Amino acid sequence: MQFIDWLTRRRKSLSQMTRSELRRKELLLEKDRSRMMHRVKKLDSEKQEIFKKGAGEKSPEIRRAYAQEFELRTSEQLMVSRQLNVRSKEILTVTRLRMLRENADRAKETGGSLGLISQTDLLRLSKLIESDAVRAEAYQERLDEVLGTAVAVDEAGSALSESGQAVMNIWDKMDVGAIENDGEAFDEADRRVREQQRAAEEPMA
Repeated sequence: MQFIDWLTRRRKSLSQMTRSELRRKELLLEKDRSRMMHRVKKLDSEKQEIFKKGAGEKSPEIRRAYAQEFELRTSEQLMVSRQLNVRSKEILTVTRLRMLRENADRAKETGGSLGLISQTDLLRLSKLIESDAVRAEAYQERLDEVLGTAVAVDEAGSALSESGQAVMNIWDKMDVGAIENDGEAFDEADRRVREQQRAAEEPMA
């Protein structure tokens, strides 16, 4: 609830916060998310080891103990995964708000301004953030809808831009064995992202 309190009750309006303030919060959230991701991976490894030991054990009593350990690790993994989902949505929110702040700063020269985000919108976002049923991808769409009323959505800030989706597609190919060499996969991902970024910059040249 600490983030939600910060999001909805902080005296200073989110639309008035500086880029550095939003960036500091963004970095803290990213650090916490990395910690959670590491914990989820560690629990998965522990579960695999426990399962392997149980499969090789003949004593029903010892197997029962391993089964209990497996269940406990799974419960913790699900709990951390839910927290990870929340943290991912929080990062999306702060990152998008920071980008809006940057756009607003650039727009000052032409008399532009960042539209205020209403308290009602903030409460809507807080409910979506806390809901386990709303995954980060779906939340991104709702976030765009809410913030789109203040300023046009910057496609470069999407959770899964065309570049990001290209990387996801390559990982999918690796999963099914279509690309077996890690180096080849990385080179292909890097090439596609660079091409997408160059294409996005061309109209501005």
